[in-house]
Amino acid sequence: MISQAISFNMQPITLAQAIARVAPADAEARRRAEARQLRLTKPPGSLGRLEQVSVQLAGIFGTENPRIRGKAVIVAAADHGVVAQGVTGYPQAVTGQMVQNFLEGGAAVSALSRLLGVRQIIVDAGVASGIQDHPDLRRLSSGHGTGDISRGPAMSTRQAQQCLTAGVNLAVEAARSGADLIAMGDMGIGNTTAASAIAATVTAKSARETTGRGTGRTPDELEHKVEVVQRALTVNRPDPDNPLDVLAKVGGFEIGVLAGVVLGGSAMRRAVVLDGFISGAAALLALLLCPATRDYMIASHRSDERGHQVILTHLALSPLLDLRMRLGEGSGAVLAMPIIEAASACLCEMATFDEAGVSDRDQNEAPAESPSR
Repeated sequence: MISQAISFNMQPITLAQAIARVAPADAEARRRAEARQLRLTKPPGSLGRLEQVSVQLAGIFGTENPRIRGKAVIVAAADHGVVAQGVTGYPQAVTGQMVQNFLEGGAAVSALSRLLGVRQIIVDAGVASGIQDHPDLRRLSSGHGTGDISRGPAMSTRQAQQCLTAGVNLAVEAARSGADLIAMGDMGIGNTTAASAIAATVTAKSARETTGRGTGRTPDELEHKVEVVQRALTVNRPDPDNPLDVLAKVGGFEIGVLAGVVLGGSAMRRAVVLDGFISGAAALLALLLCPATRDYMIASHRSDERGHQVILTHLALSPLLDLRMRLGEGSGAVLAMPIIEAASACLCEMATFDEAGVSDRDQNEAPAESPSR
């Protein structure tokens, strides 16, 4: 059981309330976890990244025994007006069709979630096409797709705030339902274009450095996509010091929801597991809104999308996996969850040298008596 989870009342909370409740990770709990790692029956550092993750979990949960009870992935879907510029090879209708696929359990993230015991939370954050009602679908739509960012803003500031607030409350709800690991997933034809624009703005890199193949662009098509991203930046001039402005001008509804998930998960002292490029762009916005959220982020994997490494470097995060994935959906984040659970189990369940009666390397036998003369 998490010892220092924040208790909200059952009313939805505002964006400002969530930000105010995000505290840095517990430094004392981290120190105790580090000390326990040194006493466990293994050479120091021999479990590598598992040890680092376990110490991070201790700081997040506020205890040297950071046990994980439940896992959830929040998959937010929305459409993007910039698809009109030919930046993707898939029709916009695929977004809504894939949401239906999530709900029916046929997507990669669905298969992985079933296998690994992860609860799926599927969110219509602004899909253009109609989606059939389903008991597992959360409708939080701020509109039927964003505006074309190569011609003007993606959304209004009010819509950006709505998306962030919705994401906050989704994460709070997941935490209250027992999720200690909250993963982020996305679906949205055209969303790598928006993510590229966000990454370029926040990291001060060029559009060429942050724009990748997305759903599979040829070299000529990639060049066109870079030009569209640069046009979006030139037309909108997003303010890199104002995350709401960045989201409203060049973002996406689902990206705003996922940025809110980072804030809400952090406010509830839960570990937020980032997926790939799109959730990384959302994390950039969350970090600008509240720098303390950095303590709660775990990078699941390194996407094969070009701009993802730019984002990871800016966030100072090292991913757990590198499988050349670039699917999205939360697939990489869900796949990394058992590794995070393994880190927790080793810290909490391994015996110390004293408990196991095993000699530590620093325990020397008493010196033999000198022979009599």
